[in-house]
Amino acid sequence: MSSTPLYIICSSRPQVGKTLIARLLSEFLLLKNGAVVPFDINLKEPSLLDYLPGITETADVIDTYGKMQLMDRVIVNDGTAKVIDLGYHAFDEFFKMCDQIGLMKEAMRRGVAPVILFVADTDRASVRGYQTIQPLIPPNALVVVDNEFVVRGELPPVMSRSRVLRFAALPVFLKTYIDRLNFSFTGYLRQEKDSSTELHQWIRRSYTTFRDLELSMLLQRS
Repeated sequence: MSSTPLYIICSSRPQVGKTLIARLLSEFLLLKNGAVVPFDINLKEPSLLDYLPGITETADVIDTYGKMQLMDRVIVNDGTAKVIDLGYHAFDEFFKMCDQIGLMKEAMRRGVAPVILFVADTDRASVRGYQTIQPLIPPNALVVVDNEFVVRGELPPVMSRSRVLRFAALPVFLKTYIDRLNFSFTGYLRQEKDSSTELHQWIRRSYTTFRDLELSMLLQRS
């Protein structure tokens, strides 16, 4: 059996578009593969559970029991991709746990391929957060997400040396539109017949970005 991908979407800062990236990735995987299991580790609303309630599971990393329950559910080579939307409040504790249990090695031993998507900001807290996890993650499994709605300009140098996925900024009125709890990216692609609209093209570019990431990870594992 080939490796099962585990995507961990994270940031050490709030309000950087982390849940937006988790939503996009979850909908892309659901459309492409027919199945995905997202996990929501957030305190603040709205979170991934609010946007994708039919498929999202909740988890916490507050205590040992919660941590082990989560690991038991995500380090499984069952062919169904997992997506963790990791709230910034749990960032330090989660990666401390990953270091203690040797998550990367244990996952690979079990046939699971973790990919960490760090959603960037330009302030010190974001740089410190990235530097904290960088030694724990193999370079080919650590990806920086440049959400241009948040990062207006250049990424910090320490991040720009990694693999970077860029998502263009949408106009505010479209950002408000996609932030509605009942909005579906795939649903919009299916319903909007005019493929030239800005939002249609933005969603397609985002899905293509994830497809290219997925293909590159497959090539690295082959």
